[in-house]
Amino acid sequence: MSCERCAASCPAAGGAKAPAARKAAGGVTVALLGQPNSGKSTLFNGLTGARQHVGNWPGKTVERKEGTFERGGTAFQVVDLPGSYGLAANSPEEEVTRDYLASGAADIVLVMADASQLERSLYMLADFVAACPEQPCLLALNLMDVAENQGKRIDAVLIARRLGVPVVPLVASRPEGYGALLDALARTVRERSVVDGARLREGIASAPDTIQGTAAAKFAWIERLLDGAVEAPARPHALSRFDRVVTGSRWSKPITIGMILLGFILAFVPAIPIMMLGGAISSLGQVVAGALAQAGAPDVLGSFLAGVVFNSLCFGTMMVGYVFGINLVFGLYEEAGYMARISYVFDHTMARFGLQGKSLMPFLMCLGCTMGGVSGSRVIDSWGQRMLTVMMAWAIPCGSTWGVVPVLAVAFFGVAGAPLVIVGIFVVTILIMWLVGRVFGPRLVAKGERAGMVMELPPYHRPHLGNVARGALLKSRQMFVRAIRVVALFAFAIWALTYTATGNVEGSVLYALGTAIEPVTRFFGMGWQTFTAWLCALVLKESALGVLSGLFTGAATPNAVLVGVMTGAAAAASNIGEVMAQAISAPEALAFIFAFTFNMPCAASVSATWGEVHSTKWTVITAAFYICCSLLLGCVVYHVSSLCS
Repeated sequence: MSCERCAASCPAAGGAKAPAARKAAGGVTVALLGQPNSGKSTLFNGLTGARQHVGNWPGKTVERKEGTFERGGTAFQVVDLPGSYGLAANSPEEEVTRDYLASGAADIVLVMADASQLERSLYMLADFVAACPEQPCLLALNLMDVAENQGKRIDAVLIARRLGVPVVPLVASRPEGYGALLDALARTVRERSVVDGARLREGIASAPDTIQGTAAAKFAWIERLLDGAVEAPARPHALSRFDRVVTGSRWSKPITIGMILLGFILAFVPAIPIMMLGGAISSLGQVVAGALAQAGAPDVLGSFLAGVVFNSLCFGTMMVGYVFGINLVFGLYEEAGYMARISYVFDHTMARFGLQGKSLMPFLMCLGCTMGGVSGSRVIDSWGQRMLTVMMAWAIPCGSTWGVVPVLAVAFFGVAGAPLVIVGIFVVTILIMWLVGRVFGPRLVAKGERAGMVMELPPYHRPHLGNVARGALLKSRQMFVRAIRVVALFAFAIWALTYTATGNVEGSVLYALGTAIEPVTRFFGMGWQTFTAWLCALVLKESALGVLSGLFTGAATPNAVLVGVMTGAAAAASNIGEVMAQAISAPEALAFIFAFTFNMPCAASVSATWGEVHSTKWTVITAAFYICCSLLLGCVVYHVSSLCS
């Protein structure tokens, strides 16, 4: 197997040192190594708190997480290596993990194992020992609470004696119990203890030189290691009957869909206060602008503060509210062990799109917020399938889109015709997702990789609310920072294009540009007003109604463009249809509806996409694809409906 290849280059094993190693200056670098669901990320968040940095590995599209903490005057840098089942380099995650270990960047490797499934979980330890036999390390047996609930008794002292390194029982979701782990870590730093892997290497050397032979030798070593150290009851786990129901062929999908819908509803509980805070920030901007005007400050200053600074903070806060709620609720699902069941139940269905069951959640989350759906794609192990999932997810109309489309559909086509428009949108959504799979699927996902997934169903256990909330806050903070940069940039651009001394957009640069290019936009079925709303939807989908209301009623201001969602949408809903019906034709309205719906999502979602896939190339390709699809749909719908009418 490739661990032998890794050993050949591992500095700890005497091999050549790989390039790239970055050690903590004056401190200790600790690498967290373990299989998926072993608790690495939980421990990482518990150790580092908010002192962490998220990026990507050089030359890779795999997320890199680093953080710091101090203990006894020593600074520790923690690197959360990607979760993988071994070091065979069969995936980008395994390749990154293997190369990092080979680089010699880590002073200590902390191997995480799932105590509730110890024999399977220790395979990573066997791979590591075979690859880097001289690398100082220690072993943490996580999920000890789950193992105890299963009736298992584990003799960590006996395992430590056989390995020759510290072995620490642990519940990573309880940071108050980290004392023993940190003491063992400090002892490992002092003693530079390494695993006694002589019998493992002898077993591998005498085994057949095949993947199966090497794996059998490693499992034999694990079996000897655990012999007499683990006592387990013969009875099956108490929840096995429940699992047979929620993963069975009869009730699994209805139960799963119900749990997902419940999760979406519960996500609004923490989201609504945050979104209300965003609305208050926008109102505060108006108050500040009014106070500046009364104080004799230039109008441009108040307009800039209200239209760019405060509104950017408002939009960023409102966007991240629902994302936080989603991360919190489904983080609880994941820590409880239920998320893996959702992926398992829908794996066969998703395989028809060249995806896996884990892709279902991002799709459903996009019905609320595309940014949340993109963030949810990080649970997909394969980068290619993650990228393909994100590309397909962009086709799903978000909640903001559904706040605009029905208003215009009813206004132009009546209560009887509006459902036909909605049905048409659903049909086009499926067609675009199918087209994305056909065009980009072979380029992103190798044929053999598209067959599905091999996954484990972790045992159920009680989630730790504080730990999940901390993780949700960290993810939301990272997303807020990314989103606010993009939103502020676009908000400034639109403010600059729409600002006039009189406050009327008809004297602005945007008006001049819009009327100048209207002969071109007409080809795509949109006049300059609807095309302006289409452009503004690139920043925020919600702004479309407010922009249309301002432009068609002649009351447009820079703030009407930027805060359509809060000040224009509600007012526009009652009269925008009537006003637009007198100004534009039904074919143009229908063209705008389809072009608007299938345009790329808001700027914050684009930023989130780049943050998840770490590929400028594919982020640009995805955005360009949807912009082209949007304009093409507008063109086709306009000209076909014009002929039919």
